[in-house]
Amino acid sequence: MVSRDAGGCDFARPEPDTADHPPLWTAASLPSVIAIKPAPPDLTTPSLKVEALAFGPIRAEDGPERLIERRGDFFRIHILEDTGGKCPCAVLPLDQLFDIRTAAALRLWRSFSGRSPGRNSAALPAARRDRLLLALRALDGRLDKASYREIAEVLFGTGRMPERGWKTHDLRDRTIRLARLGLAMVQGGYRLLLLYPFRGRT
Repeated sequence: MVSRDAGGCDFARPEPDTADHPPLWTAASLPSVIAIKPAPPDLTTPSLKVEALAFGPIRAEDGPERLIERRGDFFRIHILEDTGGKCPCAVLPLDQLFDIRTAAALRLWRSFSGRSPGRNSAALPAARRDRLLLALRALDGRLDKASYREIAEVLFGTGRMPERGWKTHDLRDRTIRLARLGLAMVQGGYRLLLLYPFRGRT
């Protein structure tokens, strides 16, 4: 696995990154991973207790990290302590990521309550994903010694390229920004994506 100093990912379980098996991020790196343990007896109301929950179907598993599916939605959970048939609880640290953790836990609770979990606010919007893909493609071009104009032709099409004034054209500036973003991502900036949608957290 690539080292942290090189910008590599050293905080995910070594599961295959495919459509069927997304990477199993650790609870410390991805705030939407829901930490589970038995609920303290003093914090539960006997008349309102629920039956033991079966956290499945399990689509991927490695130690305490699990990817489960509920009604077509996927949830990442971290088993801090086996519930052993007891009422489970979600552990939510009161840190700067509390709102993201709470939203993930609420979606899981809704799915177990037979309700729609609702929109996943931690999922990157399509426009953001598309821009990141362009950024990585622009960086690939720069690493392959392509000029910014050559990269822009591939990304945006030759029909949008100006016959004159390339050095002051907005597509040149956009291509440069994309290449710089791609470089920042591979140098470790991708870690900030795990904290989406919170802004300004490092």
